Amino acid sequence: MGDLHRLRRRISGVLIASQMLGGLGVPISIALAPVLATEISGTESLSGLASTAAVIGTALVSLPLAALMTARGRRPGLVLAYAIATLGAGLVVVAASIKSFPLLMLGMAAFGAASSANLQARFAAADLAAPDRRARAISVVVWAATIGAVLGPNLSAPASDSFAGTAIPQTAGPFVWAGGVFVLTGTLIAVFLRPDPLLTARALAAPGNPARQGHSLRAGLAAVKASPRARLALVAVAVSHTTMVSIMVMTPVDLGHHGAGLRLVGLVISGHIAGMFAFSPVMGWLADRLGRLSVIGLAAGLLSLAALLAGTANGNHTQSGIGLFLLGLGWSAGLVSGSALLTDSVPQAARAAVQGLSDLTMNTAAGVGGAASGVVMAHAGYGWLNAIGAALILPMAALALFTGRRHAASPARAGADGVSS
Repeated sequence: MGDLHRLRRRISGVLIASQMLGGLGVPISIALAPVLATEISGTESLSGLASTAAVIGTALVSLPLAALMTARGRRPGLVLAYAIATLGAGLVVVAASIKSFPLLMLGMAAFGAASSANLQARFAAADLAAPDRRARAISVVVWAATIGAVLGPNLSAPASDSFAGTAIPQTAGPFVWAGGVFVLTGTLIAVFLRPDPLLTARALAAPGNPARQGHSLRAGLAAVKASPRARLALVAVAVSHTTMVSIMVMTPVDLGHHGAGLRLVGLVISGHIAGMFAFSPVMGWLADRLGRLSVIGLAAGLLSLAALLAGTANGNHTQSGIGLFLLGLGWSAGLVSGSALLTDSVPQAARAAVQGLSDLTMNTAAGVGGAASGVVMAHAGYGWLNAIGAALILPMAALALFTGRRHAASPARAGADGVSS
């Protein structure tokens, strides 16, 4: 038992370090993605497509990465994801240099693989965690991205300035920095994430039985169909992420309309990202102590309030900042509790496949939401965009309430997996 405890701590330490780096690489450049898209395309109506392409890229690589992890473990999948993201960062720099919007979209899609790796790291933390500490294990790895995530948007301006007077456009400079960060992160995982947490968890669950039966993506889909709580978890994660992305990607544009400069935009986005990551251990503790469903309900409330504040700010930068902070906090509650509930609700053999399906679902939905957000912003305005985001939360809240009542009516099943939900 002592050896397992030390292994958990070591694996967690490697994942925390990788998240600190990976959490820096994405936001250092993503804050300028809408600006870069506007510069290259020449129209604001396409500004949201850069961030949307990254979200779609995250979704597209989710299942291939899940298949690779299912077959060979977490380490190969995470390393491959950061390699793809490094390639994407390079393509973005080339696209900015030659003013090619299609190449920008391709580069941003590949760049999205870094987000997929960052998201999958939370499940790697859950592989070896005890059931009653699973949400906290997830939340600590999510929290680890706080330092880089908060610093990232504020480093956008220095990263841009570092390429002043060079052949690389200043708005593409942060992507050069991000590519270097991804190389370091992938190397860290390749060298130190040993033994592989997923393969170790499988060996502990079925000692002496190396059979891979039930480890396929098809088995993962069957596991979700068989579990109402797994379906709720998928909805909670997807809705929380879609609402957050749809509102967040258009906030820099709205702030610009009301006179905010790049540094103020960076400050607001930093506050938003702090809400996403800094308080995730609190959400993990609440999910382990009060139950997954209670924290999913909290997520619905926070996201609704965030949409109300952001959508009615009308140039009040303080109110916008508070709204974006709460938006991040609601995302954190939904992601941590939903991820823990999903892991609780399916057999160990099917978890990697189900977790890949979860990331595919959440990022596909968010990709659609992000693409639509630019159109809504251009034709109806930021207020209506927030109203639509709030409306997305209603199905999640209703399903959580229904599932909670159904679960309460079946006390024999409560705690079947060792946790309250």
